[in-house]
Amino acid sequence: QVQLVESGGGLVQPGGSLRLSCAASGNIFRVDIMGWYRQAPGKQRELVADTGSGGSTNYADSVKGRFTISRDNAKNTVYLQMNILKPEDTAVYFCYARLWPIATMSPYAYWGQGTQVTVSS
Repeated sequence: QVQLVESGGGLVQPGGSLRLSCAASGNIFRVDIMGWYRQAPGKQRELVADTGSGGSTNYADSVKGRFTISRDNAKNTVYLQMNILKPEDTAVYFCYARLWPIATMSPYAYWGQGTQVTVSS
């Protein structure tokens, strides 16, 4: 069974930093895109950043220059370093991965359970 396990959320003051981690585990043949989405109360889920297996990256305009996504392909893990956090970054952050389980050898989208990030003084 494939699952994504996130860690690293919490409460931080404006201007502070947090680092999120997400590890994909289970019988996995290949991991393609890994990334992070977020959903604030009353708003739609939105892409924060994602990265391809070759290292390409994509960021939402609202986080460019403040957030950095990276991954460790050997560990099937993706990280999100969040700096200069703002109150508007407050949301539940969800890890996302498109991967090929060994059981099916076809691509599927998987989501983590979500981790709360609150930016407040």
